[in-house]
Amino acid sequence: MASKTTNPFTFLQQVRAETAKVTWPSRRETMISTVMVLVFAVIAMIFFFTADIAMGYAIEKILGLGH
Repeated sequence: MASKTTNPFTFLQQVRAETAKVTWPSRRETMISTVMVLVFAVIAMIFFFTADIAMGYAIEKILGLGH
């Protein structure tokens, strides 16, 4: 596989041209997405915390540990 070498200046021009084509989210869209991620992270945290406590309790009862 032969590779074509490009000088750094041309490469940076191409990168800039490709970056200009990107559709960037608005500030509002970014804030809404951030809040959604944080909310779902908290929901997942609560779920896994509850599952951990429940499984720990069940294992204590099944194996008779803790007393």
